[in-house]
Amino acid sequence: MSAPAIELQGVACTFISKDAPGQRYTAVDQVDLRVGAGEFVSVVGPTGCGKSTLLNVAAGLLEPSKGSARIFGEPLKGINSRAGYMFQAESLMPWRTALENVMAGLQFRGVGAAQAREQADGWLRRVGLGGFGDRYPHQMSGGMRKRASLAQTLVLDPDIILMDEPFSALDIQTRQLMENEVLQLWSGDERRAAPSSARAPSGEQREAPGGHARKAVLFITHDLDEAIAMSDRVVVMSAGPASRPIGDFTIDMPRPRDVAEVKTTPRFLELHAAIWAVLRDEVLKGYQQQLRKAA
Repeated sequence: MSAPAIELQGVACTFISKDAPGQRYTAVDQVDLRVGAGEFVSVVGPTGCGKSTLLNVAAGLLEPSKGSARIFGEPLKGINSRAGYMFQAESLMPWRTALENVMAGLQFRGVGAAQAREQADGWLRRVGLGGFGDRYPHQMSGGMRKRASLAQTLVLDPDIILMDEPFSALDIQTRQLMENEVLQLWSGDERRAAPSSARAPSGEQREAPGGHARKAVLFITHDLDEAIAMSDRVVVMSAGPASRPIGDFTIDMPRPRDVAEVKTTPRFLELHAAIWAVLRDEVLKGYQQQLRKAA
């Protein structure tokens, strides 16, 4: 079997407390997490449980205090050059147009201006922004900025895509559109989803149409519905401090999926109930912790 795209073993991350200088706290502890090549894995958990910390470890932005991170079987040292990172916060440079923002990563890698422009323009068209390349971020809607950020990530053709609550600030309609677009781009099918009779079981196909390998995706979200609708697996984290995985659920629903339609199916409701049964108490613990901090 091929090595996982991401493998965290015994990972712990300890920091100096901002609230109590000189004291230390452990954000995550004893974390074992695997994301297979071409697999879409979401991590859910209460606020402050260290989900983004794990993403930063996988990106090579944070070295764990204990444990190890391996990328396709190789120890991760420094920045993960095989990963693209789509942040929760705005990542577009306000002084650059959409096209120039998407071009930037290619140019930083030494790609010539003409080739970078051609590739960037192609990705803007693929995410529905053809003809909007000359707009600056302040001239675009929230959904358009997220599409540009998605193109900015995918134009570099990473083997791994790391996504930190990328759609949390969007309205529900735009959010569902973006979720479907991500799934279509991930699967390589940019057409409308096939009818249910033509859908393959989840996890059966690890290549996109045309023989191109799917990207491995590690997706962080607070939204359990979003996690189930999009993923092959959902990993549940405990409340902090010293958060750890306490559940790992296979999402055995067929693909391709429409995120709005799939939420009405009996299997979705069964999975939601099973995962929420594990997650509920941790959310309540996290909420109580937030109240105590605010008091």
